[in-house]
Amino acid sequence: MIIAIFGLTVDPAFSPDMNRFFSLLKHRQVKAYIYKPFYDLIVTTSHIDPDIVAGVFLTGSDLPASVSYLFSIGGDGTFLKSILTLKHRSIPVIGLNSGRLGFLSAISREDMEIAIDDVLNNEFVIEERTLLQVDGLKDLFCEFNYVMNEITVTKMDTSSMINIHAYLNDKYVTSYWADGLIISTPTGSTAYSLSVGGPILTPDSADIVITPIAPHNLTMRPIVIPDHNKLTLRVEGRGQQFLASLDSRSKAVNFPGEIHIRKADFRVKTIKLPEHDFFNTLRNKLMWGTDRRN
Repeated sequence: MIIAIFGLTVDPAFSPDMNRFFSLLKHRQVKAYIYKPFYDLIVTTSHIDPDIVAGVFLTGSDLPASVSYLFSIGGDGTFLKSILTLKHRSIPVIGLNSGRLGFLSAISREDMEIAIDDVLNNEFVIEERTLLQVDGLKDLFCEFNYVMNEITVTKMDTSSMINIHAYLNDKYVTSYWADGLIISTPTGSTAYSLSVGGPILTPDSADIVITPIAPHNLTMRPIVIPDHNKLTLRVEGRGQQFLASLDSRSKAVNFPGEIHIRKADFRVKTIKLPEHDFFNTLRNKLMWGTDRRN
């Protein structure tokens, strides 16, 4: 079998696990294409010898059709960047977590061997994740104007609040006087949106979450809308610019700005193993529902 491996950094404490990861793959006669900056890093800095290399890659277009899966090594941020690197390549992705917390990179180092065997034995299901397409900022994010977690519009630094006029299918909804606004996918509902009071959605929900950040009017609550709708944001403010973020990528945008958001016409394939359930993840990683009475 041939796989791809993506990563950005290697914590020294995780180096023994990286060596074990490559050893497990070699023992199972797996060959891998490795993201070139990651390959250079682990060889020169971490002094790891990945003796399974079939080649290196920089983008999804460099990978041959024979690549079956992509392993993302790191946290959720690394997982999201692996999607950016693959772009439109429909290669299922699985995340090996080298840190402490991860919803997308859910495989712990302790479960590494079981996860590898499950993948190689096809004991998993493909879970397709919705992406959002962002137009109006194409010149700023021309390399990939899609998000898997969220689009965020926020004020710059310590400037005053911004005014965000929201339209659903060109019909006026409301105006948010706030520090910002988060437009989240179901996947992103457990990320930034959750930290400011947004609801949790299951990954298969066909919805979008609109969550204000520190709204001036406290009656402004998060709202969930079906993802077949098109959303337009018109952003105004007293300063010169606001910040637009697509997952981990951020750009300053001049006032006034207009952003168009809709569901992308393709999905990202992720691998869900038998041992991993969304609600188990919530309980284990967020201590969701934890109560001494339980």
